[in-house]
Amino acid sequence: MSSQFGIDIWGDDNFIIKNDTININYKSQPSLLAITDSIRSKGYKGPLLLRFPHLIKKQISTLYSEFNRAIDEFAYQGKFQAVFPLKVNQFPNFVNSLVDVSKEFNYGLEAGSKAELIIAITHTPLGSPITVNGFKDKEMICLCFIAANMGHNITITIEGLGELETILAVNDEFNKGVTNHITPKIGLRFRLHSTGIGIWAKSGGYTSKFGLTSTELLEAYEMLKEHALLEKLWMVHFHIGSQMGDIAPLKKALREAGNIFADLKKRGASSLNAINIGGGLAVEYSQYASQKNVNYSLKEFSNDVVFLMKEIAKSKEITEPDIFTESGRFIASSHSVLIAPVLELFSQEYHEKSLRLKEKNPPLIEELFDLFNSINTSNAREYLHDSLDHMESILTLFDLGYVDLEDRSNTEILVNLIVKKAIILLQGENIGELHGIQDRIQERYLVNFSAFQSLPDFWGLGQNFPIMPIHRLDTNPTNPASLWDITCDSDGEIPFDRKHPLYLHDIDVNTEEYFLAFFLTGAYQEVLGMNHNLFTHPTEVVVDFDAKGKFIIKDLIESQNLMDVLDDMDYDKNFLDKKLKYMLEESKSLSSPQKRELLGKLYLYLSENSYLKTIQASNDM
Repeated sequence: MSSQFGIDIWGDDNFIIKNDTININYKSQPSLLAITDSIRSKGYKGPLLLRFPHLIKKQISTLYSEFNRAIDEFAYQGKFQAVFPLKVNQFPNFVNSLVDVSKEFNYGLEAGSKAELIIAITHTPLGSPITVNGFKDKEMICLCFIAANMGHNITITIEGLGELETILAVNDEFNKGVTNHITPKIGLRFRLHSTGIGIWAKSGGYTSKFGLTSTELLEAYEMLKEHALLEKLWMVHFHIGSQMGDIAPLKKALREAGNIFADLKKRGASSLNAINIGGGLAVEYSQYASQKNVNYSLKEFSNDVVFLMKEIAKSKEITEPDIFTESGRFIASSHSVLIAPVLELFSQEYHEKSLRLKEKNPPLIEELFDLFNSINTSNAREYLHDSLDHMESILTLFDLGYVDLEDRSNTEILVNLIVKKAIILLQGENIGELHGIQDRIQERYLVNFSAFQSLPDFWGLGQNFPIMPIHRLDTNPTNPASLWDITCDSDGEIPFDRKHPLYLHDIDVNTEEYFLAFFLTGAYQEVLGMNHNLFTHPTEVVVDFDAKGKFIIKDLIESQNLMDVLDDMDYDKNFLDKKLKYMLEESKSLSSPQKRELLGKLYLYLSENSYLKTIQASNDM
């Protein structure tokens, strides 16, 4: 990987490299390092989650612009509307920013649970759409009716005939003795024959979890007609999967869904006027051009949707429907960046200063030392092979008892140093040995974060995220890097991958700070994050810009302290507090001044969060 870390592939011009730092490509173009230093100078250590509202607005604006362009280009008669699915990110700093920056677009929210519905009702401006998906009970449906009577533009999507029966019963209850009662709009989600591809393909197809079969669609239509609610049938809905990397399955699904819409419309559903194509608009996570995740652009996506809907409407002689999307990943993923400091480089003992050479060393070690000092571009390949042969020989001699532990240590260090030099000298050459060796000599960076909390999709699904240092970008990194998080779990690792190699800089954590950034983490990662080892959501901030274009830090929410974490796990904080205080006071080995001093330290530590500050005594990270 070049020192650009694939930013031209996944960055979407949101970030630029200036001198030795990565910067926000907006307003005054501050560096992530300057923002990080500003927050840490106030005493906030551990990982930091930076939110950028302008990137949320950029995505919403781009989505609307492309669909409205396609509508104009194809002379399409329907409108484009969109909602954000709250399941993707329900955190207040995100939702508040989303609502604030989207006011001009009539952008709405989608809810899939009672709690999400409350967020949608209280945060969606009146008139902007709310869609309600997922399984619902009577209480949730009643909340939808209440929202409609508050003045909200809300649509209940029916996932099964049982839900429709409940809607009919609730409608009767709300209508008793009321003359001006408002019934929410109704949507029908259908189960397509078409399926998506990839990890989330099961969202479509006959075996999908949600939606009505053809037979159930007809039954739902008859039930609505029988109960004089056909005029409330306003939307049909389908979804074939998240992160659709290929456009072809969507085209097939659109044709199928469009024909279902047309059939219901011609059957007599005169108020039916919207087709909701769900989410699935993909994000490019790859840092390598040869391994891109997405084979289409937003322009192609919007063109295909509008053109196909127009063609179906024309052939079926129906009004062109409004087009709805529920894209969440596309809107949210780019808005947040996780910044985490490196605490230790576990293989940094492989430095020349770590050698323990004797006055008289075994001949093979003397030869290795000569190879290390004299390796150059012309002999790098030969010396690389020689060093690996020597290492095998030394290890055999060690097993036989002919060399000691110092000799073995010196061998490991020298071979590691020779390999590092060879990688630099032979950079750009496709040498198979180097790719294999990198797995053996990779550097292990201990990073102050939890993969389970902040990158659950990497741990659970193997989803890769762009990773890069936020500074020292004026020099090319050469260390094949494996990242270890601070959880007590061997799965908390992002290992070096030959197909997706990450190279980082050689550092000395005793004398310098080194920060890594994890990009495109704004979708799903926070809400799916788990408190493994009781590491909780990192400290987060919203990064905005003032009238002069300078960045400002606001809405800081510090990561929970130890006692609040335990309280969330239903431990009694008062009991814990009293128990700790009692155990100190009853200690017979401490004097009263010592007890007071330790008690003060104890309460200081209890007020901190679970993330580490440093594991280096000389450096407060």
